[in-house]
Formats: sequence, structure tokens, C-alpha cells
Amino acid sequence: MSNATPRNAIIIGGGLIGLAIARSLTDRGLSDVLVLERHQLAGGGTGKSSGIVRAHYGVPSIAAMAWRSLPVFERLGAEVGFRQVGYSVIVGEENIEPLKANIATHQGLGVDVDLIDNDRLSQLWPMMNTEDVALAAYEPRGGFADATQLALHFGQVARQQGARIRQNTSVARILTEGDKATGVELDDGEVIEADLVVVAAGWWSKKLLGDLDVDFPVEAYRSELLIVDAGEPLPDLPVVSDLVSLQYCRLEGSGQFLVGNSDHADFQKKFVDPDSYSNIAGEASIMKYAEKVMHRFPGFPEPSVTHTYAGVYDVPPDWNPVIAPVGGLDGLVLCAGFAGHGFKISPAVGDLVADLVFEGDSTDADIPAADFRLERFAEGKPLASPHPYIGAGEMR
Repeated sequence: MSNATPRNAIIIGGGLIGLAIARSLTDRGLSDVLVLERHQLAGGGTGKSSGIVRAHYGVPSIAAMAWRSLPVFERLGAEVGFRQVGYSVIVGEENIEPLKANIATHQGLGVDVDLIDNDRLSQLWPMMNTEDVALAAYEPRGGFADATQLALHFGQVARQQGARIRQNTSVARILTEGDKATGVELDDGEVIEADLVVVAAGWWSKKLLGDLDVDFPVEAYRSELLIVDAGEPLPDLPVVSDLVSLQYCRLEGSGQFLVGNSDHADFQKKFVDPDSYSNIAGEASIMKYAEKVMHRFPGFPEPSVTHTYAGVYDVPPDWNPVIAPVGGLDGLVLCAGFAGHGFKISPAVGDLVADLVFEGDSTDADIPAADFRLERFAEGKPLASPHPYIGAGEMR
């Protein structure tokens, strides 16, 4: 980034990430911020988020971002639907050592988390089958919240601090002059100039950058979710990341459960057009998910699938985001490729972008900006967990 402080900024994308950036930039005194959203605010990936709040990541800088973001959820509470029910990770024998190593890393970052045995797990989750669980971890301050509500909160704060937001406004291309981004041209031909352009358009970011001959290797990956009725009201049970059965589950209402997939072995078969994809789970997926749920939660008296839906992740090769200036073009920042991780780290993402704009680097030693540079893909240096879980892909 240039050493000059921008006078104004355009953010392309009115989802959670774009609005988090708008909040952080206006927090730092840049009031002339314009957010451009092609449809409605939070109408893309944000609206399909499962909303889990956790700090459990194998990549230390991502874990640190999640931990730095947690106080925002705790402060906003019911305003963003935050339910602090706790978050648990369960593993089989093959993943005992990775879990221990990751928890040690998290504790070194200050995360409130401990390893627990099956007796403690059964106390937290009396309906769970723990026979194939070798070890678990528990974050008492984890839980879940509503991504749309959080996005709209960020948008409201940004507006109060001077930002403007235009919905149903699609960007045709990013404008440049020499080696500098100078603004955008809209689909209707309108030109808007700015010192800073931030691309936070999820899977649509690829085309905008491609038109500038910048390669952003990201794919649109469809992920299905089920809503399961347990057959009776459920207490405040912790979120479960089941790395044995490769699923994740959380409460949804009083007697319902949201179930998502953590098995991405065949993820390349699920690339889709993000503007045109089926919004319901396929029959084979429903049967597969239901079998996992029945195995893990035999205590549900009359479980049934009430409905399904699907969302689309923007997935780079290493399943981790790019949050960085675009090399060779001053005044252009890319913030996309979150692969489902963006929700719980969004407050810290906005702060990191503000650091890059105003300071030229991260101000948090636990969140090095170099981790998130775009060039890592061309360099063959993906951002990866030092202690990956066998079978769990890149999602943890």
C-alpha cells in the first residue's frame, strides 16, 4: 500500500466481510466510504452461514483472529443472536496428537479451551454416543450467532460513522491508471472514483481481478445443510465439531439441530456456478447426513429432517483467505476466499484491513499480514495447519 492515507474508499461487496471492513475503516476516521452491493446486503454467502463462533483452527493466525473477534459477539449478545452454549471438538484415536498440539497452540494464544475426557463430554452432551470418541476439547465461550444480523449491525455502525451503502448496484470493472486503482465502473456505465478500492465480493472477486490480469485462484464450492428435529425440546447444548463422523452440529430453535458436512474429500466434484445452483440437499446427502446424526445422537427420541438448504463457499487452494494489497496496483486490496471461515473472524478481518490501509502492516504480532498475501499461491507456499487432522480436510 502507498504511504498516503486515502481520502475515500469503495468497498465492492455488501456481505459480512465488506460491512466489517466499512465499520473498521470508519472507526479509524475514514468517513468517506462507499459500499457497493450487487443485490441486497448480506444476500450472498452471509445469509447461508451456519453462524458458529469458535477459535478452533489449525492455522494459528486464524485462531488468533477468531479469539480477537469473540469479545464483539459477547458485547453484542442478543442483538446478533449470540448464544454462548460452548463449542466442542471430538476426535478419534488417529487425531489425538493433532488435537493436543492444536489445543496447546490455542492456549498459547490465550484461548479459553481445555481438553476433556468422555465423562465430561457426556455431562455436556447427555444424548451423544461417545464410544468412538478418543478425546475432546471444549471452549466454554464458543457458541453460535446470526451472520445476517452481525452484517447489518456492522453496516449500521458504518453508516453512523459516515459510510454510504448502495444496494442493487453491480460493479462491471475496476478502473486503473498506470499502476494505481482509481475507482470502479458500474454496469450502467457510471464511474465512481476513489483512492482505495477493496474487493470483498466473495466468489465474484475472481472475475473482477481477472479483468486486471490478476490471478485469484478461488472456486465456488456448494455445501449442503440439514435441519433435524430431535423430537423433543433440547437444552442449551454445545456446538459439536465431530471429526470422527466428519460433521458439525448446533442448535437451531428449541428442538431442532443444524447439521453440516466436514467431509470434503470429493469437494472438486461440487464446484458450481454461484449464480445458479440447487438450494436443497440431494437425496443421497440427506441419507448420508442422517446416518451420521443417528450414530452420534442416538438419544434423540424421534429425529426427522424438517428441511434442507445449500450455500456456496469461496474456496482458494489452501482453504484460507486472502487479505492483502494486490501487488502491482496501488490502492487495491483483496479480501476474499474465506471458505466458510469468515463469520467468526469478521471483526478481526475488518481490523486487519484497516491496519493494512493506515499502518501498512498488521499491528497484531499473532496475526502476521504475510500469512494472507495473494502471492503465496504462485510461490507454492500455502497457508496450512502445522497439525492437520487426518480425514478432516482443510476445514479445521
